Amino acid sequence: MVGSSITEDEKTVANRRLKIGFVLLVAGSTALMSLRIDPTLPQVAAAFAVGIGVGVVLLWFVLHNLREFRESLR
Repeated sequence: MVGSSITEDEKTVANRRLKIGFVLLVAGSTALMSLRIDPTLPQVAAAFAVGIGVGVVLLWFVLHNLREFRESLR
């Protein structure tokens, strides 16, 4: 039988990068959307900061529901 080609440490690093990328994608999206209203630089920074918070909450929500879904399959 063939096992996984990556180690547990590599999986951990990859998962962490995916989570950080997800949060930064949401934060970047909010900052880009704020550009539609002709903001000042501090307002863009504030939109990015709020986006980080929203991204963290969305990430928690997705991971929480994914865990429940996996448990329901067992």
